[in-house]
Amino acid sequence: MDNFHTVIIGAGPAGLACAAFLARQGLKVIVVERNQTIGPKVCAGGIPYHAQQDLKLPADLIERSFPEQHIHTPWQKAVIKSPIPIISTVNRKKLGQWLAGKALDSGALIITSARVCHITDSYICLKDRKIAYKYLVGADGSSSTVRRHLKIPTSQTGTGINYQLPVIRQNMEWHLGPKSFHSGYAWVFPHKQTTSIGIYADHSDLRPAVMQERLQAWAKLHHLDLSACKPKAALINFDYRGWRFGNTFLAGDASGLASGFTGEGIYPAIISGQTIAKTIANPDHDPRHLNRLIKQQQRHNRMQKFFTGNKVVCQIAMEVLVLAVRCGLLKFDLLEMH
Repeated sequence: MDNFHTVIIGAGPAGLACAAFLARQGLKVIVVERNQTIGPKVCAGGIPYHAQQDLKLPADLIERSFPEQHIHTPWQKAVIKSPIPIISTVNRKKLGQWLAGKALDSGALIITSARVCHITDSYICLKDRKIAYKYLVGADGSSSTVRRHLKIPTSQTGTGINYQLPVIRQNMEWHLGPKSFHSGYAWVFPHKQTTSIGIYADHSDLRPAVMQERLQAWAKLHHLDLSACKPKAALINFDYRGWRFGNTFLAGDASGLASGFTGEGIYPAIISGQTIAKTIANPDHDPRHLNRLIKQQQRHNRMQKFFTGNKVVCQIAMEVLVLAVRCGLLKFDLLEMH
């Protein structure tokens, strides 16, 4: 049996950020990833500018940056402007490869194409080996094996459907419309050589099959040809129920830290991974940054719950919210995880 100080399941942003910090402390760390390639994920790739700066992402990871946000509703069109970028887009594969490089350079071991088939309180089982651990970190996404091992249910989820079209668009757009998207939204997120077109909605509010139909109808109305590529869908977990459970931790989507209101999850994933690593290295670490994010995530979930259900109430509330942002009564970053 192999022995490691910390075993991290999942080589997404949360797991890799956790691994890099722990390995820099001289601890023996292994990251177990079920996929062959690190990085790719169904995601629009949007990350708030403040998060980009806080995480010190290198400039070559940034695809495009947008000081304007275009918000469309049935009753109004709003353009939110800022002297600095509000949101940037990143390529998830490049982001993953960069984070993996930092973890490897720090001394962490990463194995891919490795599916976990069993978890106990002291070791995990792969197909051909057992790995013992002192600490276990579940950073394995919305369908987390570690979360199931802890017997933590997941009932609050959303779905994102994404088309990465080989076209270049200029504006970052958010399209709200309760009649079509209920409490969710459609997006247009431009990258360097492609544009992410997609839809996000609470699973209890709009089923994936219906989402796909509504997205197709919306795209046709806006003269967007989605036939150039196949759609990809992803589950988004925003059912947060804690991040520390004895010697086992949950990070990112595995812990349900994504926003139920917008589906945003990159920044919370990295911050949670870093916080878990700091807590493992120093049990007295103050997780104030993560605690602030958790409070924001809970506010987002309350907003999502309010908008879910009655279409008339949702329509009016969304229009009021956009009008308030448009008039400067509310800041756009109210809709961001920070």
